[in-house]
Amino acid sequence: MQMTFYCDLYMSDVWKNKKEKIVEKLQKNKLQPQVYIIALAQGEQNQLEIFSSMLIKQHVFENASLFIVGIVSGYEEALLVIEEISRKVYKETGELHIRRFLLKRQEEFERAGYKG
Repeated sequence: MQMTFYCDLYMSDVWKNKKEKIVEKLQKNKLQPQVYIIALAQGEQNQLEIFSSMLIKQHVFENASLFIVGIVSGYEEALLVIEEISRKVYKETGELHIRRFLLKRQEEFERAGYKG
């Protein structure tokens, strides 16, 4: 599985001190039952999806590419983070094109010479 992490990755307060460790475990597909991810939706008609990190261990994700926007501790927190993202996008653009906003920001970040 190919994983790309958003340049301004949204993190649970609970996970902020363990960010590198959690990201490494996600990349190695290690079991982390309490970790949920927020990713760009696989289909472009949708914007974001919420997954338990347990779900991405399934074979259907073996050849998937995920653009991970957030790492949180539960489904309810994922909903709150998506609400936060939506508010930010709307405030800055006047629209709710979350996918476009996040990808543009990532592109600008990478163009400036950083790795996401």
